[in-house]
Amino acid sequence: MRASDAERERIAERLRDAVAEGRLDMEEFEERLDAAYKARTHGELVPLVSDLPLTGAAAATPVVAAGSGRWADRIGGPGTSKGAFAFWGGFSRKGTWTVPRLFTSFTMMGGGELDLREARFEDREAVIRCFAIMGGVHIVVPPDLNVEVNGIGFMGGFGEEGDGESEPDPTAPRVRITGFALMGGVGVERKLRKAEKQRLKAERAAERERLEQGGESGRLKKGDGGDRKELG
Repeated sequence: MRASDAERERIAERLRDAVAEGRLDMEEFEERLDAAYKARTHGELVPLVSDLPLTGAAAATPVVAAGSGRWADRIGGPGTSKGAFAFWGGFSRKGTWTVPRLFTSFTMMGGGELDLREARFEDREAVIRCFAIMGGVHIVVPPDLNVEVNGIGFMGGFGEEGDGESEPDPTAPRVRITGFALMGGVGVERKLRKAEKQRLKAERAAERERLEQGGESGRLKKGDGGDRKELG
């Protein structure tokens, strides 16, 4: 799995911490730092810090070796179906279906939906080909999935929507979405899973409650202080 600039910088920061703590001498530090900035894959980065403890922010964001993480449990097994077809109608693939290495969809004067948020994947690489003629295909993906969109739209659209703030997970499968849209459209949308939406909603509610309790506590303390001053 290819390493990103941010991951190389996290490794460099851990090396700086290590030399400051006396765990590395300057010569070894310089060798490892040079190797970190030249590394192209996770396999080259991980050995550079495998003998060093996690400290500070690095403990919260360690480099993840390829094949590990929660995505590893969702890769493997035969594809549910190789394709979908809709003519004056529609199709849908959602839930825990398994995306094959190659999936082809075709719509004519109809529509289709492909939801990958709960999907499994036959392999780490998948290609989804979409052909829409006077119709459309809506593809929903989780924010951390590696997605590449390079289809062509003629008198129609072929593209991706999103907030631009999501960062793909290096352990996630890579999905390439390609094809052709004629007087129709193929759209890719990044959306959170239902469980994650509920978790974020609960966290926001808990944070609001904490802030409200803190504000009420502050008002009570201020009132108590005022009473004591007046009595004095």
